Amino acid sequence: MQKKKIIVMGFMAGCPIAGVVWQHIHYIVGLQRLGHEVYYIEDSARLPYDPVAYEVNESYRYAAKILQKLAREFGFEDRWAYCARYLKTPECAGLPLERVRELYREADAILNVCGAQEMNEDLLQSDRILYVESDPGVEQMKIDNSKGEVPEYLKQHHALFTFGELVGTEVFTVPTHGVKWIATRQPVVTDFWKTDAPPRAGARFTSVANWNTSGRKDVLWRGSNYLWSKSLEFLKFVEAPVRAGEPFELATEIADAHALSKFQANHWEFTDPNPISIHWHQYREYLQGSKGEFTVAKDQYVRLNTGWFSDRTACYLACGRPAITQQTQFTQLYGGGKGLLAFETLDDIAAAVESINADYAGHCKAAYEVAVEVFEATKVLEDLLKRAGV
Repeated sequence: MQKKKIIVMGFMAGCPIAGVVWQHIHYIVGLQRLGHEVYYIEDSARLPYDPVAYEVNESYRYAAKILQKLAREFGFEDRWAYCARYLKTPECAGLPLERVRELYREADAILNVCGAQEMNEDLLQSDRILYVESDPGVEQMKIDNSKGEVPEYLKQHHALFTFGELVGTEVFTVPTHGVKWIATRQPVVTDFWKTDAPPRAGARFTSVANWNTSGRKDVLWRGSNYLWSKSLEFLKFVEAPVRAGEPFELATEIADAHALSKFQANHWEFTDPNPISIHWHQYREYLQGSKGEFTVAKDQYVRLNTGWFSDRTACYLACGRPAITQQTQFTQLYGGGKGLLAFETLDDIAAAVESINADYAGHCKAAYEVAVEVFEATKVLEDLLKRAGV
């Protein structure tokens, strides 16, 4: 493939949580390994979040500091910018704004990861912006609710990609009104995660979750409310550790005392998510030290048969840690056997734990093989660029 100039855009500086950071780094490094000239630019009117101060504020000092550190570690020094559009006169850290504007005009492709980048006059000089949707179902339901009218911000993209690999197929329940959604998946640089070390002593099935997301992207569609939060899905399967015969662990904070006591009564353990979330190396170590992952999927992903799959779960697999995750019909595409098991019922969960315990080494080996075969960054991104016509 001929060397291209590619910009990755997203929100890992404005929301520098470890899982978000890794999600973007996989794009940057994967594209670098394909031989491309890769830039990371965040050009946002949203106020950035400072996870050390636990607040959103107008200072972009922390955001710039994080990007400078990441650039040194992952090889995009002198190829990054954080532009604070929320200021009356926009300011940039890293590359100056004039260079950012030049790059928008020069780039062969601009990846709008998670669709997080807002459009502005400078960015719209490009006709090569690729939308990468991480939350399938939301836009499709909104378009159907508006009788097929496509929002202007989607029209401003050259191509629309989605992690909902079954969007537009006969199993996906929302009409797409002729909008072309192209299936993709989260790229993972698997060698960043591979480990020969065993799980930590007493390791459990774990997951990392943000508990307080209710209502942010809920959509009322055809008389039913489709929820974006995972908390209610976890509550549906709160008995899972008891049924499986061993404790599970979550790195999260549950403020509701009643809900917390219900989880604790069903043999869930909890660990402080804050150090894991702030430090991307500590996040990786937490996944590597786990027995595997047990997690649910958001209501929207499950009921709409999206085929969605978690980027975090893909990282567990790359660590060689088996995963038990809620069915979104992704098993029509991959997984469902050793290393990666899907569930719909509590009985499914108990059977999955029993299978993993009966051949843990075999499941670990298979987990890594699924990661390499399905999520390897260079494979995923080469396919994305090819299908976008880059």
